[in-house]
Amino acid sequence: MIIFAAVVFGLSLIAIVALFELKRREGKSGRVYLPALRAEMDVRALRLKDLITAAEADLAKLPPEAVHLSRVGIHVLALEAARLARFLEGQAHRLADLVSHKHRFVRRAPRSEFLKKVTEHKSDNGSSGDNLGGQL
Repeated sequence: MIIFAAVVFGLSLIAIVALFELKRREGKSGRVYLPALRAEMDVRALRLKDLITAAEADLAKLPPEAVHLSRVGIHVLALEAARLARFLEGQAHRLADLVSHKHRFVRRAPRSEFLKKVTEHKSDNGSSGDNLGGQL
């Protein structure tokens, strides 16, 4: 998420610098680049500004209860998404067990003497006093 924000910030900064450079070149040459496009973008920018102003006025009219209800709705949605994730996790485990050649895996005692000694040492937690399990 931070990388995305950094990329958006960097691109915005580059775009702003490019706009200032375009304005400087226009002033230097006395010529306006793409006047039709600029006029259309000005009209759209003013329309967007009017929409944002109207949206601010409408949002100010919303009661605090609506904000609280939206927060509760988002909370419930998050809980349901977590519940669905837990369900899907269980189903994934069931599927893995179904396709596995070792249905109902049960751990057996190791056959190797070395592994038996390591297991005994771990279960003993080194209570023999030395770290080598009594062997030198």
